[in-house]
Amino acid sequence: MKLWQYIGLGLVGVFAILQLFQIDKTNPESDPSKDMLVVTNAPQNVATILKDACYDCHSNNTVYPWYTSLQPFAWSIQNHIKHGRKHINFSEFGDYSREDRAEVFEECVEVLEEGEMPLASYKLMHPEAILSDEQTKTLMQWFSGNGEEFED
Repeated sequence: MKLWQYIGLGLVGVFAILQLFQIDKTNPESDPSKDMLVVTNAPQNVATILKDACYDCHSNNTVYPWYTSLQPFAWSIQNHIKHGRKHINFSEFGDYSREDRAEVFEECVEVLEEGEMPLASYKLMHPEAILSDEQTKTLMQWFSGNGEEFED
């Protein structure tokens, strides 16, 4: 066997061993009445956009696709979800203070304006998360209008 064949077999072996270390795909329990869409009585069009583009990483309602069973990709995805929930968790919005709610809405407008969210890597595997200009405008208007409700 040639050296490159040993290297190839070694890489396949490492990849196979990595599959033994799966991520926990259990979503945290949450009270549906505290979900941002319920608390704010969001219109259906806004709810649909947010669920398609944001909720997998920014709520306790993550839907784990097939590729979250492949390491090392799953570790990266799990890290994105953990960071997303820590930063903004729409499932726990009802527990946020008025100031935190206003800050969440301001930040949502900001990341939409700057095109930072949804992440490009997420949109690659989730075409439904690619926001049209109209969807972006709808969300920005909704977040702007409702964010004022929480300001003093």
